[in-house]
Amino acid sequence: MDSNVGGRDRIARAVLAVAFAAVTLQALRSGRRTRGLLAAVLSAGFALNTVTCFCTVNRMLGIDTTGEE
Repeated sequence: MDSNVGGRDRIARAVLAVAFAAVTLQALRSGRRTRGLLAAVLSAGFALNTVTCFCTVNRMLGIDTTGEE
């Protein structure tokens, strides 16, 4: 599996992962389980993209941000 996520894209995904984790906690505390579950899935997806430096959607669209500064 080749890397296709790098630079600013990777940082943005890390920030989104943290933001969706916060939304997850807030939603679950207020009893909104569906919203919490959706936010948790999004948070996990962005976190996985950040750690592995790979995104399936990027690959399908032919996007490679590893050469960005």
